[in-house]
Amino acid sequence: MNHCERGRRAEQVAADFLRAKGYRIRRTNWRWGKKEVDIVATRDDMLIVVEVKSMAGNRVNHPSEVVDYRKQRHIVLAAEGFIRVFNCPLPTRFDVIAVIYHAGRIEVEHIEDAFIPEIE
Repeated sequence: MNHCERGRRAEQVAADFLRAKGYRIRRTNWRWGKKEVDIVATRDDMLIVVEVKSMAGNRVNHPSEVVDYRKQRHIVLAAEGFIRVFNCPLPTRFDVIAVIYHAGRIEVEHIEDAFIPEIE
């Protein structure tokens, strides 16, 4: 499995994981210009914007550390676009889901409130 295939598979695993936890998937790979959000979901009257990371089992960084300020900014801008386009004025949370590939198994790590956007 190459890098792109692993990433697509991770996004599917993450979406299935969220559905099993009662989330409603609104969009996947939603684009606002050149910015993209991997998963947009709702649950309990909250909009949840999710960045999915696929990682090897021998990772050294924590999944939340992989989403740097620049990536966070792109995610926030895309989320703002989603909120405008779909008139979705719900409280918004930004999560990271790491899909970690070990030899023969997959682990899912869900980090709620992985980052809080800076207000400008």
